[in-house]
Amino acid sequence: MADQSPNKCPLPWGQSASHRLGQSLALLLACIPLLGLTTESKEASSAFRSPPGAEPLDAALQKKLAETLKARGPDYEPRTRNLGSDGAPVYSNRLLLEASPYLQQHAHNPVNWYPWGDEAFAAARRRGVPVLVSIGYSTCHWCHVMEEESFDDPETAEYLNANFVAIKVDREARPDVDAVYMSAVQAMGIDGGWPLNVWVTPDRTPFFGGTYFPPADQRGRPGFKQILKRIHEQYAENPERFRAHAQAVARELSLQLAGRDTTSSSSPKIADLEATFRRYEALADDDWGGLRQRVKFPSSLPIPLLLRWHRRSGDPRALDISTRALDAMAAGGIHDQLAGGFHRYSTDERWLLPHFEKMLYDQALLSNAYLEGWQQSGNERFADITRSILDYVQSELGAPSGAFYSATDADSVGPGGEMEEGFYFTWTPDEVDAILGPSVGSQFRLWYGVSTAGDVDGRSVLRTWKNPDELAAELEMPRAQLIANIEAANMKMLSARGQRPAPLRDDKIIAAWNGLAISAFARAGFVLNQKSYLGAARAAATFVLDQMRVDGRLRRIWLQGKAAGPAFLSDYAFMIAGLLDLYEASPDIRWIDEAIALQGVLDTHYADPMGGYFRTADDSEVLLVREKPFRDGAIPSGNSVEALNLLRLASLTGDDNYRNRGLQILSSRGDAIRKSPTNASELLLALDFALDTPKEILLIKGPNGDADPLIDVVRQSFAPNRVISVVDDGAERDAHASRVPLLRYKTAQKGRSTVYVCENKVCKKPTSDPEVLKKQLQGGPPKP
Repeated sequence: MADQSPNKCPLPWGQSASHRLGQSLALLLACIPLLGLTTESKEASSAFRSPPGAEPLDAALQKKLAETLKARGPDYEPRTRNLGSDGAPVYSNRLLLEASPYLQQHAHNPVNWYPWGDEAFAAARRRGVPVLVSIGYSTCHWCHVMEEESFDDPETAEYLNANFVAIKVDREARPDVDAVYMSAVQAMGIDGGWPLNVWVTPDRTPFFGGTYFPPADQRGRPGFKQILKRIHEQYAENPERFRAHAQAVARELSLQLAGRDTTSSSSPKIADLEATFRRYEALADDDWGGLRQRVKFPSSLPIPLLLRWHRRSGDPRALDISTRALDAMAAGGIHDQLAGGFHRYSTDERWLLPHFEKMLYDQALLSNAYLEGWQQSGNERFADITRSILDYVQSELGAPSGAFYSATDADSVGPGGEMEEGFYFTWTPDEVDAILGPSVGSQFRLWYGVSTAGDVDGRSVLRTWKNPDELAAELEMPRAQLIANIEAANMKMLSARGQRPAPLRDDKIIAAWNGLAISAFARAGFVLNQKSYLGAARAAATFVLDQMRVDGRLRRIWLQGKAAGPAFLSDYAFMIAGLLDLYEASPDIRWIDEAIALQGVLDTHYADPMGGYFRTADDSEVLLVREKPFRDGAIPSGNSVEALNLLRLASLTGDDNYRNRGLQILSSRGDAIRKSPTNASELLLALDFALDTPKEILLIKGPNGDADPLIDVVRQSFAPNRVISVVDDGAERDAHASRVPLLRYKTAQKGRSTVYVCENKVCKKPTSDPEVLKKQLQGGPPKP
């Protein structure tokens, strides 16, 4: 399209309310030529300098920044290339006063950053300029790249400061802000991702955005400086046009994100489960596992859903797709072969070349997938992977308080002193041989695919694609000896890797992600009979409940000794799920009481009478729209998890109000599930539960310590649609029965531990025989 003059750009001012957002934004994108998108040991310095191009910081703010910087002490290492001769940062901005690790990373940019809040938008209104809202997170590789290239560049910062107000947002602390602006950018026809850069009017409504921008035009991608220049010029000439368009965007976003489409012609059924499986079956990658995609996220294939379909239908293809993906991920470079845990995603179809962030939520969700894979397939390697994930989480993400930190970075300091993605995790043959010697080094290199050519800049990502038997034959040595050598070598290599500068760790404690971790540790502790995992789950739950609640309501973040930030739907939903899993794995009446209490807060402050829950509370900050999230992505949506929570609470407590609210969520999403089932994979777990006859498993322990054989049967059975209560006979049973009424009148018969397997509150014959119990648990859901 030829360049258009400003007065001819067909922006859709004044169009009818029925004009859809996609059409509206298509016209805005026609104006891309207008916007310039057509191109193919230290002490604080005594001199305090305001960011270039910005209004001078007032004296009180300067003093506060200087005092904060001085308090960091001589060992403080500012993250900037703009340093004075004494090594102190040349610039400091308001982010220095924030607790978020991500905001702290930008505290010494020459950009005059504001944190999200009224002060920034008031400044934009006073100055009559638009606002750049830049959203990311502390372990985001491309966020770091854009910071180094643009936000830490004084020339770029000067232009940005002079013509815009700039806001930095930590998406992990404010997922509500991120969700609204991400939806706006995606509606513009732009793929979402981070960093997310959105230009908004002073009343917070978006009119343009994108993700990573290089500093200058590059291979068809527009340069950040050029975008700033064009937006400034056109906004200064006619701000009303931008404001009008932004208001149209806001109206359409309100319709899209409110999630109030309850016109479903029918509730979802078993046929929808089968249709979803067939969709994934058609997309399955039979060569490398997962789905046929160039970039592969572990969450793209919903293994728990496929395993439930296998249980329901008996279709061996569902189990094959699941186990193939579990095997492929475990063998690939996305899996940290030395320390355990998984990187965030793979940039290639082979699961080999990851982006090297390691997120707490990925570890929790993958732990559950591998655990259920073991229960369904009996493959002990899957149980071992579960253990290695959770051992990694305890070792690297465990906080002294008992809770869990959020993530580790993709980047670390390389040998040249520059930040490099993946250097910490990759190897050369010479490095391997220097640590292990040439003999064992050769075995290690063959086992893990370390080569001279390497995978990235001559460095190899470890993977285990070799068959151990074939490699042992190739090396003419016994298989057992080879494995013993590799296990010993792993310890040496891990120790040597530990001498390298490690990737930064984001030490935020996030309530929602700790809820996922509590579930993972509780489930694995129960199924694998691992007391240390149960202890970890209890410690994390205790911390969140005791330290991250104020006046009975959760806070989103714990950082620098304080609970802060509004809690969101996911914080409550994931914590409730974690507490229910913990109650079933480690029966303590507190866990079910706390789950019920948190559910009460959700129902009071987050519920939509039309069904489902809003992301934010009724007394939270008002954004463009009060979103009701349903889309399941890398992290499940709060509504999907909450639907299952409600069904589980109903089965435990006998309160049908919970069940009715869970079914209301499902019935309101029937059409959405049929239209886009791959966006509802976690919600379909709740549907599978609802379409089953969940088993209520009540184990009354006798005085003779004979319960373990019965518990072992429950541990090893893949019966996901069930609830469990394990209590001592007598006073403990009576106390729990006030919350779980089915426990009433259940006893350890003849002094022996006894299990009651019930369905719809009707119990089968009680048994103390593990073999009988096994048969009682084998009955699956109705066949499709």
